[in-house]
Amino acid sequence: MQVAILAGGLATRLGSLTREQPKSMVRVHGRPFLEYQLENLSHDGVRDVVLCIGHLGEQIEERFEDGRRFGVNIKYSHEGERLLGTAGALKNAVRLLDSEFFVMYGDSYLFLDYNAIMAYFRGHNKLGLMVVYQNRDLYDKSNVMAENGIVKVYNKSKKSDKMIYIDYGASILRKETLELVPPDEIYPLDNLFASLVEHGELLAYEVYDRFYEIGSPQGLREFEKYISERKGSG
Repeated sequence: MQVAILAGGLATRLGSLTREQPKSMVRVHGRPFLEYQLENLSHDGVRDVVLCIGHLGEQIEERFEDGRRFGVNIKYSHEGERLLGTAGALKNAVRLLDSEFFVMYGDSYLFLDYNAIMAYFRGHNKLGLMVVYQNRDLYDKSNVMAENGIVKVYNKSKKSDKMIYIDYGASILRKETLELVPPDEIYPLDNLFASLVEHGELLAYEVYDRFYEIGSPQGLREFEKYISERKGSG
């Protein structure tokens, strides 16, 4: 089972914290966020990781090397300084990807049963799956409408009362979906998901544990609090 982590963005919402380091290297209680991510994946049985890096990505590679110290095997896909967007980054990494793979954002800390989700995906003849959480605008603006296990609407800019779910931060794609991504162009995952939704090809898999993210100052504070409380209870 393989997880591709999108860790190449510029992270402008974090201001000075990411001027000289990638978002994945932001320290939480003295450790880079990516360290928590990789240890969490290893704990959940994931061993094969593809890191899509770009902005200052050499810092990530120098720190994490082949991933063995963190219980995973890492392969790197380099975008360079010309960032291609989230789907473009996956297209750039296509030679490293399995026929089906998980996609995670580089600022997400998630609680998932990867084996169960993959088994569900393999039991349905669809091109993609999005993990969704019934957020109701609690942790961020909800952006998904799902019915009968299928994503019907995915839109970050247009709001509807029926959009009670949010993209949890993890998806599964078949490798063939990357043929829809134009080569050498800036292309976000939003566009790829929209195409899958239009053709009824994006499954919705609901989970019930909240997510954490460090893509915003508020999200970073909440994750720092979570780690503090986890240490206190440990």
